[in-house]
Amino acid sequence: MSYRVGYFVGSLSSTSINRILAKAVIRVAPDDLEFTEIPIRDLPLYSQDYDADFPPEARALKDAIAAADAVLFVTPEYNRSIPGALKNAIDWASRPWGQNSFDHIPAAVIGASIGQIGTAVAQQSLRGVLSFCNARQMTAPEAYIHFSADVFGEDGSVSNADTEQFLRTFMSEFRDHVQRVLTVLPR
Repeated sequence: MSYRVGYFVGSLSSTSINRILAKAVIRVAPDDLEFTEIPIRDLPLYSQDYDADFPPEARALKDAIAAADAVLFVTPEYNRSIPGALKNAIDWASRPWGQNSFDHIPAAVIGASIGQIGTAVAQQSLRGVLSFCNARQMTAPEAYIHFSADVFGEDGSVSNADTEQFLRTFMSEFRDHVQRVLTVLPR
């Protein structure tokens, strides 16, 4: 059996280090995980005024999440929280009220920063939002990645064996988490 994982890259930047991290974790992930990026760039700002008639970009977002067995968030830290674009995407996906796309979905969070604490504070902020959305979060291992261009190649290669093994373990744990959650709460 394989699992479809929709992943979010929280940064809109064309030079995002978190996009590189996403490539790295996909490279080392177990073979039974299939990845599809869920784009957030073109979403308009959420407003309750749209609840009766979602725009096509928001419907596509909800459809992409519905097609996934699990979601992975790869996010930077902006001002000690998550980027506005990522929060906007979560707001769209969790609406209209009663149609929350994240309800019971297996989820994991990882992120990279050039700072020493990685994205620890952003991840805690994101975890609070995902808790409200009733996502089934993997709580350990936590993965606050200190990004260095000497370690991560643009193609997602990882030159440090310890870092690569850590990412491999994280993704293996994520795979096991997805299987556990879906055994109890099939989608």
